[in-house]
Amino acid sequence: MSQLTGNTTAFIEAQQYSQFILENLHDYLLPEGMYRDVSDFGSGTTLNIKTVGTVTLQDAAEDTPLNFSPIDTGTLNLSITDYIGDAWKVSDDLREDGAQVDTLMAMRAMESTRALGENHESRMLAVANAAQTAANANLVNGRPHRWVGSAAGNARTITLSDFISMKLAFDKANAPAGGRIVIVDPVVEASLNSLSNLVNVSNNPMFEGIVTEGFARDHKFVKNIFGWDVYTSNFLPSLTATEAIDASGYGLTSETAAVGDKANVFMCIADDSCKPVMHAWRRAPQTEGWRDQEERADKYQVTSRYGFGAQRVDTLGVILTHPSNY
Repeated sequence: MSQLTGNTTAFIEAQQYSQFILENLHDYLLPEGMYRDVSDFGSGTTLNIKTVGTVTLQDAAEDTPLNFSPIDTGTLNLSITDYIGDAWKVSDDLREDGAQVDTLMAMRAMESTRALGENHESRMLAVANAAQTAANANLVNGRPHRWVGSAAGNARTITLSDFISMKLAFDKANAPAGGRIVIVDPVVEASLNSLSNLVNVSNNPMFEGIVTEGFARDHKFVKNIFGWDVYTSNFLPSLTATEAIDASGYGLTSETAAVGDKANVFMCIADDSCKPVMHAWRRAPQTEGWRDQEERADKYQVTSRYGFGAQRVDTLGVILTHPSNY
């Protein structure tokens, strides 16, 4: 008698498991170097940094003494504010009865490291946004550094005129022309890709091929807009309250940004003195493992301590945009 599926059911394993394990899809994280890494903060909880203002000249006349005027001074500070971690364990029973457990644990460790990196980027961008005054144009040398996207009809999307206006704001703030970057939400990239007049930009040969190729590649734009290197990030802060900003006196919008709108961050990172955000590690991500004999399990944990702080606002700009309009 032949062996058939009907009389050999004990050898039919209906449920099969592949040796392939599906990994999560992750965003590319921003490159390092977008903030000043403070090296002289190895102990304590708060680092105070002295600042000096500018000098105002006065008219002089013969046989008339000049007025003695002090220069403005102040301090800003950086604190270790973030203490985060993750922990996991694997029991002896799982190692004995399970399959591909070592692969699972390796992937668990990678996911933990990735989560720490995403947290770190989110905190940096949130600190940059919080350095400005909400619902305010944040004037620097007579030009706004914060407004709502200038598209007509309160669409709250970015246009090329926003890049021009922010360039002017940074020029008036004496920010170096080199090292200017902007970090935008991927929705903003879609806005830029869909601009019908993009090919008419004549002062920037870097725009060649932009319509067919698009912008984003590994979360860095492959093009440059009016001197701004444009990066994308899914970790930009979202507004938790509405913001009414009137910048109409400067050729910009007078609009109200809604809860959930994205804060797209412009910065000059030409050198450590220009960077608007500073950072200090107290403990870089550190992984430990040990054997718990009582629980008959191997345990692991990773912890990190660090802090971000704003060191200047004249090289910082923010444009608020709708989270889905483009």
